Amino acid sequence: MRAIQITETGGAEVLRLRELPTPTPGPGEALVQIEACGVNFIDVYLREGRYASPLPFIPGQEAAGVVLALGPGTDSTDAASFKVGDRVAWCGVPATYAQFAVAPVARLIAVPDGITTRQAAAAMLQGMTAHYLAHSTYAIQKGDAVLVHAGAGGVGLLLIQMAKRQGARVFATVSTEEKAALARAAGADEAIIYTREDFAARVRELTAGAGVRVVYDSVGKTTFEGSLSSLAPRGLLVLFGASSGAVAPIDLIQLSTRGSLYVTRPGLKDYIASREEMVQRAGDMLGWVADGSLKLRIEHSYALADAAQAHRDLESRKTTGKVLLIP
Repeated sequence: MRAIQITETGGAEVLRLRELPTPTPGPGEALVQIEACGVNFIDVYLREGRYASPLPFIPGQEAAGVVLALGPGTDSTDAASFKVGDRVAWCGVPATYAQFAVAPVARLIAVPDGITTRQAAAAMLQGMTAHYLAHSTYAIQKGDAVLVHAGAGGVGLLLIQMAKRQGARVFATVSTEEKAALARAAGADEAIIYTREDFAARVRELTAGAGVRVVYDSVGKTTFEGSLSSLAPRGLLVLFGASSGAVAPIDLIQLSTRGSLYVTRPGLKDYIASREEMVQRAGDMLGWVADGSLKLRIEHSYALADAAQAHRDLESRKTTGKVLLIP
């Protein structure tokens, strides 16, 4: 099979197309022919070596496709019941930058009618991330003012929509007027172009000095200070990514002096640790996609051989919405 393999960490140039053996499913696993796989910042962090992974490895943790084979005993698994020919999607399982992959059946989600496999691949990681952020890390309440960084990104656009479903007043930061239009179209009440103005000062202005209840920050290094300054007393900064780099260590006394603030660094894996919770989050999110109330933006699809360019474009913030590789 054709797959992208990383033999050394580094820049996008380390993503190389190889011919590798097609994997064989073991007990409790399925072999899936991948029709689309998601490109996410965690793939960049692993490629760079920011997150450790044994070398060599096939990157990618999100995909959708068709079940080709089941490993021994898989058809009797208690976790889920799938058969050859079923359309499935998953995230959090490695080695998806490839034509084929094996995944534990217990981590597969059935793709519902009315959704394409490309939509499913685009929705899994970012959709469930937006879901846990808005419903669990901080359960948004009607009337809450919230700030979403990278508002035209894949998670950002979905998170704006979910926050509006829950009755929030949503502010989003973006880098260009074009991205501001996308954030507004997703439901943002205000799109702040951070390249033109101090977003924290603008948030204070928009809230009459009160600040927001929660900041969802996937940018990290360049936004962290402003995110803290945007919070209301006892507000929560949810740092769920670091696209601009890791946040420097801080003196925790700042949290007290700025209004008894909270900071958390969550990860999706802890919010879908059980199959029950994963199915519930995926079911909500895919159901909203199917009925049209949650809009996906899939504007950037690349051939598998162009994975390096996909990474470069993602890192340079040339993309909006979801980035996919098509094997």
